[in-house]
Amino acid sequence: MTFPVIGVVGGGQLARMMAAPAAQLGFTLHVFAEGPSVSAAQVAAHVTVGDYRDADAMRAFARGVDVLTFDHEHVPGSLLQELAAEGVNVQPPPAALAHAQDKLLMRQAVERLGLPNPRWARVSTPGDLEAFGNANGWPVVLKTPRGGYDGKGVRVLRSAAELPGAKDWFTGADLLAEEHVPFTRELAVLVARTPSGRTAAWPVMESVQVDSVCDEVIAPAPDLAEPVARAVTEAALKIADALDVTGVLAVELFETPSSARGFLINELAMRPHNSGHWTMDGSVTGQFEQHLRAVLDLPLGATGATTEVAVMRNYLGGANTDTYAAYHLALSSDPSAKVHFYGKDIRPGRKIGHVNVLGAAGESLREVRARAGRTAAILRDGIDPWRDFQ
Repeated sequence: MTFPVIGVVGGGQLARMMAAPAAQLGFTLHVFAEGPSVSAAQVAAHVTVGDYRDADAMRAFARGVDVLTFDHEHVPGSLLQELAAEGVNVQPPPAALAHAQDKLLMRQAVERLGLPNPRWARVSTPGDLEAFGNANGWPVVLKTPRGGYDGKGVRVLRSAAELPGAKDWFTGADLLAEEHVPFTRELAVLVARTPSGRTAAWPVMESVQVDSVCDEVIAPAPDLAEPVARAVTEAALKIADALDVTGVLAVELFETPSSARGFLINELAMRPHNSGHWTMDGSVTGQFEQHLRAVLDLPLGATGATTEVAVMRNYLGGANTDTYAAYHLALSSDPSAKVHFYGKDIRPGRKIGHVNVLGAAGESLREVRARAGRTAAILRDGIDPWRDFQ
């Protein structure tokens, strides 16, 4: 038997959702997890518990896998470079992954490739930030280049008068300042690329954020002009090729009809992404299977949608502290909804799982969104939000 062992660094929900397609294809998934009971450790056939910052532990783990890939972007780049130099098959390569780890490096690359960036600058002092705001207009967005996600590591300053409140951000390290983009909505596109250069792309999606956390994804993005959709996809493929990305690449964007190309690039992620969870049920090939195919340099799967519209809704920790207790009500309320649970302890605001709903023939987008929202709300709160209308 020559089936490969895929090592995944990180035991979160993304690694968890790689387990089913890995088993389906006969691959062995070995997860390097933060603890014995984290999300992926509950379902993966093989689990090693360790610290991804520990070079010796990572080396020992890497010796037992055919390819090393990731659930998150937090592994130190210097360690990944050492492993790659020692012959470990790291996918995506460290030089590519660095652009998802460091937003300043990402901005430089987008600019170098001639793709549309927001106005931005490297700043290290409040004076630098004030100069940027005065030159480009307030408000401005201040970001930590590394480690931020779901709104963490991001601060919006409405005017120079708010600079004293951000003084703790300036510790001597460089920060990223960006213009506050007047966008109409947020978009995302996922592409996959193999080490030998094969690529595939899914339809461009609309991503709806609530309190800086992805709440809903609509695929394809409704009423998106075809030239903009094509340009967005071409931009993502250009990034993947130019940076030698392997696996799934998610490109998050702002739709800006007043700008030359109709969009600006926001952020990159080099792994499966929340905006692509709809593909698990709404595409010929889901993003998790595609990521495994890609990092193994196998032929990529078809990415066509299996329905005219798919809607994904995250459900966060809320009033209901027993997700399974809500299953009878949630599943009976919409038997066609696909519920995905992450095996996490429930805390307010924490991503617990998501729901995918596929549009039926003749069904409006509003109806599909309502069905997804209803199921997610039942799982979150344990009660049916439509109960008073039935």
